[in-house]
Amino acid sequence: MRLVIHSHIRIYRETLAALLARQGEFEVVAVTGAMSECLFAVRRTAAEILLLDTAAPDALELAQRQGRSDHSPRVVMLGLPEDDGAVVAYAEAGMAAYVAKEDSAEDLLGAVHGAARGEARCSTRAAGLLLQRVAALAADRRELARQPVVRLTRRELEIGELVDAGLSNKQIALRLGIELPTVKNHVHNILEKLDVARRGEAAAALRAGGLLGSNGESAHG
Repeated sequence: MRLVIHSHIRIYRETLAALLARQGEFEVVAVTGAMSECLFAVRRTAAEILLLDTAAPDALELAQRQGRSDHSPRVVMLGLPEDDGAVVAYAEAGMAAYVAKEDSAEDLLGAVHGAARGEARCSTRAAGLLLQRVAALAADRRELARQPVVRLTRRELEIGELVDAGLSNKQIALRLGIELPTVKNHVHNILEKLDVARRGEAAAALRAGGLLGSNGESAHG
């Protein structure tokens, strides 16, 4: 099993690498301390597991980047504090498992094995937090369903999907073969129709309303 270990603390990542190497079933293909190094190592080695130190300044962004790719390694968070914000944030980023601050080396090995099998391992407290988050999302969806219907054209939905994918206006224009001012007008119309001020808010509203991934004319337009 190929692993990449990422932490901004050198002695921590090297100690973990030595511990896992002694097990005989893991191949630590890289230990990294900077985001660019980690992203490069993951691509170059086709690692199956990324052990990511929660205390690293770039930890959440790295987890989010891996979670957006279909070919990324399973992310196991190290030293995750079991509070509402951290558990939910990293679960939304796509972590496969985590090791809490008070957990042992045996717990670490169990988390790695579980992640490799596609199992989600978490404590009873963390499970409760995630269930609360699911309930809150369901309530948000019900509230959205009660709001007035938003009518978007086929082109606006198409551009909305590209905004959600993180493309800039210039990239969208190149992708669709249209002028940049035309893209800007469409984005402005989308923001107005959704009554939001930022592109990220628009993408979130489109996802919440089930409007992304639609082919052809909007079901509401």
